Amino acid sequence: MQLTPQQLSIIATTGNIKINAVAGSGKTSTIIAFAKSKPNSAKILYLAFNKSVKIDAEQKFAAQQIQHVTIETAHSLAFKHIIYGSNYKINTIDYKPYDVARILDLAPNVENYILANHVLKMVAFFCNSNATKVQDINYLETIEDGKAKIFIKKLYTQLELLTRQFLGKMNNALIEITHDFYLKKFQLANPQLPFDYILFDEGQDASPAMLAVFMQQQATKVIVGDVHQQIYSWRYAINSLQQLNYPNHLLSTSFRFKQDIANLAMQILGWKDKLIAYQPITITGAGGITTATNKAIIGRTNLGLLLKAIEYITDNRKVKSIYFEGNISSYTYAADGASLYDVLNLYNEKKHLIRDELLKTMGSIAELEHYITQTEDAQLGMMLEVVKEYENEIPNLLKKLKDMHVPNAEKQKAEIIFSTVHRCKGMEYDEVELVADFITAEKLDKIINKKDEKGKQIKLDTKQIEKLLEEINLLYVAVTRTKKLLRIPISLLPEGIKPSESIQVITPIIPGAIKKEIILLNYKSRNKNLGATNTKSFTAVRDTKQDAYQPWTAALDAELKEMFDTGFTYEKMAIHFGRTKGAIISRLRRLAILE
Repeated sequence: MQLTPQQLSIIATTGNIKINAVAGSGKTSTIIAFAKSKPNSAKILYLAFNKSVKIDAEQKFAAQQIQHVTIETAHSLAFKHIIYGSNYKINTIDYKPYDVARILDLAPNVENYILANHVLKMVAFFCNSNATKVQDINYLETIEDGKAKIFIKKLYTQLELLTRQFLGKMNNALIEITHDFYLKKFQLANPQLPFDYILFDEGQDASPAMLAVFMQQQATKVIVGDVHQQIYSWRYAINSLQQLNYPNHLLSTSFRFKQDIANLAMQILGWKDKLIAYQPITITGAGGITTATNKAIIGRTNLGLLLKAIEYITDNRKVKSIYFEGNISSYTYAADGASLYDVLNLYNEKKHLIRDELLKTMGSIAELEHYITQTEDAQLGMMLEVVKEYENEIPNLLKKLKDMHVPNAEKQKAEIIFSTVHRCKGMEYDEVELVADFITAEKLDKIINKKDEKGKQIKLDTKQIEKLLEEINLLYVAVTRTKKLLRIPISLLPEGIKPSESIQVITPIIPGAIKKEIILLNYKSRNKNLGATNTKSFTAVRDTKQDAYQPWTAALDAELKEMFDTGFTYEKMAIHFGRTKGAIISRLRRLAILE
């Protein structure tokens, strides 16, 4: 490919540099060209952010017949230096709170599992930091929920001691070690790597530990990324590009999409001006394709995406094949090991069917909600919301999703690809549709302008501002995955952006918010003048249908069948009958209208 003046300027540099590259601007191609310009005698390390980036880079360097570049991730480097020849064994399944409680001799109860959950998080926080000992970190600053803060503050001394004990057991090989742990040991060993050049990709998502290893090298250092694609602060990542005082280079032309998508991306990033002294960037859209072969739906959260997938396959009954980026089962399991089925069984008070040790100790959904609040466990919180929305229809719906899922090797055959924004980072699709669970300008303004009980505006702290900036980044990453067409909910559309060749505006119903909003339902009833419009809000429907919560009757079943045959969505039918969408689907199955 012909290199741009910006790329040629980067290749001509001789010292340490940082490269801020917008989405789709060919940063990997630039790094490859940089490496290719160096003599074969030069020892070059390409440091990838994760394994998938590493594999992609290996293929691209091999295609260019470049053989003097070593390609590693920070973890693979650490593994070779720390694990080889040692007595350490790697924990491959991830520790759960009940594992930690057992290892640290804590009694098996909910309160101790809450404490064990925080031990795991404090271990991860320390291992990803550049601190030399646990006492040097302030874990309390990572906690946002007020109740969780009070809990941690009261038990901080005990939590710190338990964290040190857990780390000590790993250090002495008494228990299996985590991937974060051996990376930390690698950082603390102050390694000097035998390379002349080190090229660090996706630098905006480096942890302080990764950055410390990179910074202490004597080699010429090149770090590349996009400051607006930092989306891993929940894994304690920092925006390294903003912290390094290296000469700055730009890659501002995207070869992925056209100018209308570039304008949309710039407008979204412009929201940052509400929070910080934002310096606008200019993105030139020099891409775009004429035909599309793959389509993707991208969500902010597992919950939003899972609900969208269920909605999609039920409302689009002719769809035969789908694909989820990553393992589809990961969308139904929390990091702590609990499954959606476990939460459903707790919801139904069927404790004997619960497999997860943590949920087995809970006597009710109220206890689960207490645990979620005290630990800030967003994944379990999302699962509980799914259970409340679909109830006992969940097994049937998940089975249908799995039956339609194509193998990894046949991803290209899927009619639609589902992914969270974190899982599709670095990827691109011909057509993209966004789930309406991202930050909006309206929601952002409400948070910024929130007032206390005295009417005084509540000032956001640094942590809150950083979190909101990352929410904006998530939407920016999502919209810039498209090459040809973006279907974007109207709620996410910035002011001043209009539909165009590459932008199609949609008005979806937001899962989980249906019962909180007044949604108009247009229903042509044969019991009224055919063709007349009977427009009712959800509240009005509930008032006029006093039997909505009573057992189904023949009349209600006939009305349900008519609405189904007419083509109404499950959401609208749920609103009309004052029931959950899961209850509607369940009744349709009972009537043999659905398979």
